[in-house]
Amino acid sequence: MLTSRAFLKRTRGGAVLKVVREHYLRDDVACGVPGCPLCGGDAPQRGLEAAPGSPASPLVPRPHYLLLDTNVVLHQIDVLEDAALGNAIILQTVLQEVRKRSAAVYGRIKDTIAAPEKHFYSFANEHHKETYIEQERGENANDRNDRAIRVAAKWYQEHLKKSQGEESILVILLTNDRKNKEKAVEEGITTFTCEEYVKSLTGHPELMDRLACLNDEENEIESSRIIFPEHLPLSKLQQGIKSGLYLQGTFRASRDNYLEATVWIHGNDQEREIIIQGLKHLNRAVHEDIVAVELLSKDAWAAPSSVVLLDDETKNEEEDIEKEEEDQNKPKTSVNTAMLRPTGRVVGIIKRNWRPYCGMLSKSHIKEARRHLFTPADRRIPRIRIETRQASILEGRRIIVAIDGWPKTSRYPNGHFVKNLGAAGDKETETEVLLLEHDVPHQPFSQAVLSFLPQMPWSISDEDMKQREDLRQLCVCSVDPPGCTDIDDALHCRELENGNLEVGVHIADVSHFIRPGNALDQESAKRGTTVYLCEKRIDMVPDLLSSNLCSLRSNVDRFAFSCIWEMNQNAEILATRFTKSVINSKASLTYAEAQMKIDSATLKDDITTSLRGLNRLAKILKKRRRENGALTLSSPEVRFHIDSETHDPIDLQTKELKETNSMVEEFMLLANISVAQKIYQEFSEHALLRKHPAPPPSNYDILVKAAKSKGLEIKTDCAKSLADSLDRAESPSFPYLNTLLRILATRCMMQAVYFCSGMDSDFHHYGLASPIYTHFTSPIRRYADIIVHRLLAVAIGVDTTYPDLTDKHKLAELCKNLNFRHKMAQYAQRASIAFHTQLFFKNKGEVSEEAYLLFVRKNAIVVLIPKYGLEGTVFFEEKAKANERLVFNDEIPSLTVEGTTFCTFDKVKVSIVLDSSNIQHQKIRMTLVEPKILGYSSDATQSSANEEPEMKKKKLKK
Repeated sequence: MLTSRAFLKRTRGGAVLKVVREHYLRDDVACGVPGCPLCGGDAPQRGLEAAPGSPASPLVPRPHYLLLDTNVVLHQIDVLEDAALGNAIILQTVLQEVRKRSAAVYGRIKDTIAAPEKHFYSFANEHHKETYIEQERGENANDRNDRAIRVAAKWYQEHLKKSQGEESILVILLTNDRKNKEKAVEEGITTFTCEEYVKSLTGHPELMDRLACLNDEENEIESSRIIFPEHLPLSKLQQGIKSGLYLQGTFRASRDNYLEATVWIHGNDQEREIIIQGLKHLNRAVHEDIVAVELLSKDAWAAPSSVVLLDDETKNEEEDIEKEEEDQNKPKTSVNTAMLRPTGRVVGIIKRNWRPYCGMLSKSHIKEARRHLFTPADRRIPRIRIETRQASILEGRRIIVAIDGWPKTSRYPNGHFVKNLGAAGDKETETEVLLLEHDVPHQPFSQAVLSFLPQMPWSISDEDMKQREDLRQLCVCSVDPPGCTDIDDALHCRELENGNLEVGVHIADVSHFIRPGNALDQESAKRGTTVYLCEKRIDMVPDLLSSNLCSLRSNVDRFAFSCIWEMNQNAEILATRFTKSVINSKASLTYAEAQMKIDSATLKDDITTSLRGLNRLAKILKKRRRENGALTLSSPEVRFHIDSETHDPIDLQTKELKETNSMVEEFMLLANISVAQKIYQEFSEHALLRKHPAPPPSNYDILVKAAKSKGLEIKTDCAKSLADSLDRAESPSFPYLNTLLRILATRCMMQAVYFCSGMDSDFHHYGLASPIYTHFTSPIRRYADIIVHRLLAVAIGVDTTYPDLTDKHKLAELCKNLNFRHKMAQYAQRASIAFHTQLFFKNKGEVSEEAYLLFVRKNAIVVLIPKYGLEGTVFFEEKAKANERLVFNDEIPSLTVEGTTFCTFDKVKVSIVLDSSNIQHQKIRMTLVEPKILGYSSDATQSSANEEPEMKKKKLKK
């Protein structure tokens, strides 16, 4: 059956087109009840139960199905996912609206429908002849959808009565829309709000905790005091942004000062930053929200705060508000006008980017109280007020909480309990928390994904060899960290008859096994990268590929994508070619084993000869890169030795880099540059590239000042000047100074990002001093490399293109996800190191170590302990500030405490001990041992795992 709708549409050129939309209707859409005689008796693949064991409810004593309204799915998804609820009908109308309004909730409800034990049924009411309705004249889309839901509910009631008689299974409409509920009751449909229904399920009291708190008005009655200004409506915000009255940007809360944030404005010209200070100006914005900001007048502009200020759990919120207002009314202290930054206030929220948050309930003095404050693990998120009847059970547990709303009369947002993760401090629980907090997809691969893996046993066929070069005779070997199983690169070097050298980089051909668009490809694209934690690895692709079929293990035939150069003895490239190949690695070496072979005077075998050739060429390549202005930066990295039985860290040491690390890195960089040139030459609009923007000059202020305080000059006008300055910045009496300067320089850098060549004009990689760059060498652990492999395969004629590969807008969206996943993987890795460092110090007692000052704040110093790669913030008590016994000088920068002056890079001695008094935020407590300052106790939190040094040293090892 067919219904059609016609309307007129005016084109940009002014022409008027008549558009006819055809909509097909059917009379054979099944109701989802197995064995229904009116639907032909065919049971759907996933459907409702014929005899539902509905949870006991005095409201509905009979077996029943639930039919869910859009607002219930959008806001009560945590309740719907609970095992207690099943046998629900999800209408096509509802699914379409949810998809438009929340991609995250849409994904979750689709997963719930797909779970066979839930018996959720998706009913195509928009294509059923008896449930499809047209939008009436004067009726808005929302009212039409509400009517469609009621029509479907009514149809289900009558349909089940016809098929089952008067004692048929009931259909209950759950809606939180007051008008929709009133109309449904008038039409004779059994209807409840979600809260009414959940409260009636006496056997499942825990479901009440999962109910989203949606009625802000009721909460506002509790307090007549208005704390925050009203948010402007979206229409006014959009109008104000268009006229230039307001600016739109991303809200970034400070980790060190809960009364300060920045808003990053994304304009056509350039990104800029606006400072927001004070509770009222922050105006209920939460980290990562998209907000509208009004700039304050220039005389109200401020400098970024140098005070570390944490929202202490012990504080009374009334006192907190009064103190904040009092501080705001104090006369401003004079600051250097050069330090002043544009300052503004949040006038409205354009888009909330709330997510479920991990954390713990704050300690409550009233155990019987139902309302509690939840403290998120992420210090950038405000505490959340929730109602729970499980407070005694949840004490000391890591839980997940979702925000529901933030009334203008409340100091904190309202939310609801979602899930109990486990005991705080437990290794499994803490790992789960850090994966959830960094949004790392870590569920086991689904059967749909695994179904696209090759059948075992697997072998290379004649068909596979048709477009591949057989390179199994070459003396290829891999060099990796100890214990590496996902080996994605191998190398060879041999002398040619003409006296030149042939050098090959052979990369695992993952794109052969992962074809575009299937479930395996989609899951890999979503994950974006493999995440390496201290004890485990969260793979981007299933283990069969990552550790077996794609891994270039020794003495087995493997598919590779090879980049082969002919070079002269001075490492100058004479010719480059790319080929799909089959290799057989002759050895899987660690960096130490490869170094030992190179250094051995007695070894002269083919592998050693190849490694020596590679090492000699790598030194020339590195020297040339550095002469061109490539940076050699530094970051403290640690390696844990884990007890094989307890899995606890028993030793911690900074990583030692060998010549072979640099050797592998040089050839990976060269391969990436060669491939970038090739794919851009072939796909000027659709190449996936990687760039590293030059930092704005202001980023270098802290580095320049720190060097100046030690009598050194750092030039930052270009990468070459910076590289040369760092090379010259040596102090015979202070050999570690150069490393400290390079660590600080790393903190000044911008983040390197993936981008589509057709959507950008600046390709330059600042850190590598290369005009073009991409990622080709790690496809087992990075999805970007898989796309680059596909582009290269098309460029050399061994594979075909597909629509998404040559759609620059889709490629730009993919790059956005890859950049996010890459950043989150880095933060998760740092969080894992931070947690294992705490475990290491847990049983160590108190130890004293040498440390160096990295940063100086108004009331604190940030120190680095080289032995452990450990960073901490040593706070000086606020009472000292009140007595004006702390003197901060921003120009040097320095902090004077009781006559002792601390400057950047000063050497101090600290004692280290784990402080577990706050199980939510366990911290490494540091006490200043030398120099000794009387009358002060000082303490330090370990630097957060999410600390955002803009760029880590470029490394291409696993």
